[in-house]
Amino acid sequence: MLPLSEIELQVSRSSGPGGQHAQKSETRVVAVFDVEASSALTEAQKRRVIARAGPVLRAVAQDERSQSRNRELAVERLVAALREALRVVRKRVPTKPTAAARERRLEQKKRRSRTKRLRRELD
Repeated sequence: MLPLSEIELQVSRSSGPGGQHAQKSETRVVAVFDVEASSALTEAQKRRVIARAGPVLRAVAQDERSQSRNRELAVERLVAALREALRVVRKRVPTKPTAAARERRLEQKKRRSRTKRLRRELD
């Protein structure tokens, strides 16, 4: 689990409509996570994250009117981005089609060919 002490939260005024409330309150939250300075990740995990997402992860939330809800959303998005960067992509193991699958494919091709042949004008 990612310790909250390693996530830096920055607040600023949100953009877009909202009248006086939006122009006076700082509800936009940016969550910043420095991968290289983290003690929660192993060296191998750090290398993987840096290779896939870069040395600093950022997540922005300005969806809600409240700063606390935007803080939760930004942290959730940051954790999701980190989880995605840490995910190990498994190598695809190539397989061959079964005999039944090959037979079905050929039968479908024959049926389609017959349909198209019957549509042709006779000379």
